[in-house]
Order: sequence, then C-alpha cells, then structure tokens
Amino acid sequence: MSGVHIQGLTRSFGPRVVLDRLDLDLEPDSFTALLGRSGSGKTTLLRTLAGLDPAPGATVEVPAPTAVVFQEPRLLPWLPVWRNVTLGLTGADARQRAETALQEVGLGGHLDAWPLTLSGGEAQRVALARALVRAPKLLLLDEPFAALDALTRIRMHALVLTLWRTHRPAVLLVTHDVDEAVQLADRVLVLEHGRIAMDVTIDLPRPRDTTDPRRAGLRRSLLEALGVNEIEA
Repeated sequence: MSGVHIQGLTRSFGPRVVLDRLDLDLEPDSFTALLGRSGSGKTTLLRTLAGLDPAPGATVEVPAPTAVVFQEPRLLPWLPVWRNVTLGLTGADARQRAETALQEVGLGGHLDAWPLTLSGGEAQRVALARALVRAPKLLLLDEPFAALDALTRIRMHALVLTLWRTHRPAVLLVTHDVDEAVQLADRVLVLEHGRIAMDVTIDLPRPRDTTDPRRAGLRRSLLEALGVNEIEA
C-alpha cells in the first residue's frame, strides 16, 4: 500500500470538535491540496498522518516512510547543512546521500554551510532535501511556502512539482492559498466543520496557464466554499 486511508477520524480539544468522523483516501502518486479556514483542522489532520498526534478509535493507514516539511525549515543551527539533511539517519554513505538530495534541490555546493548563512528559500530547500533523502511514499507539506517572498515561492512551486514527478510520492499540501492549490495540485479538498466539504479535481494541463478561464472558475468555486468573496481576494 502506498496511498492513504482514513476512516472515522475524530479529534477534539476540550469541547471543540476539530475533526468529526472524517473519512479520506489519497491515491498513490497523487498531489492533493487541503484548504480550510484558520482552525479548521488542517494541521491536526496532517500531524495525524505524520504520526505526531494520536487517532483513537479511527482507522489511519499511511505508507512508510512518510516525511514532513513544515512552514519553518526547523534546521539545527549547530549542525552543517548535510547533517541537518541526514538527521536521524545512519550509515557510512550518509554524506553522499545528503549530497545527492541537495543537488536535486539546487544546493549541491552547500553541504558544509551553516544554516544561519542560508536565505529563507535556501533553508526551505534544505528542508525538502531532508524529506527527499528518506525516499518517502507520502510527503506532507504544511504551508511550506507561506513565509517566502513571491518570486521565491514561484521557484519553490516549480521545484516541488519537479521533485514530485521524479520521485512520485503521494503529496498532501496544506495551504491557505487557493491559487497555490490550483497551481500545484490535481485534487483540492476543502475542510469545513471537521469534514471534507468539497472535493474538486483540477483537470488542467501542465504547465498551467494562469489566464485559463477554467482556472478562474475553479478559483471562484473554492473561494466561495471558504466563504470568501472573489473581490475580497
């Protein structure tokens, strides 16, 4: 099994139900984006898939290995880049594996650099390399581009798509950005009141044309599902 299967996932924090008997299946090799208002449970769902949060009474089946890239790169400043990439891994070939992963993200010359010398985009690419070196069958992305400037975000979008095509993990991208979801994913889910309220297939050719009228229609529908007037966006 290399896809995801969730059945009956409920998570509560005190009296507040965040996920309410949620069911979800993700196909192998798929690229799915998850949208939702703040506090809708997106990160809770991602953390459950990553094995960071419990799932009492629910069926949660995920492929192994699974890797997560968070909004912050979470690099250890006292370790050089290559040791951040291979953190927790063992073997005499660890440095070589780190170099291969860093070359894939365009940072092959940064093995011995210190994290504090990296730009925000470079640090996030190191975080991607750290995920890639584990050859994940499920890649979880928790708003990894939110803190980047607009041009760096565009470059990161292209990089993530290239890496997905090369390695073919199932990808779940948590984001607040409707345009980002439509640009990257082939399926977009909207989480509302603890359940999947909208499930949309993005059947647009790649590379995607931002002027395609079908894209505008998808964007409008997703914004409406999120309770946002298109003019406000």
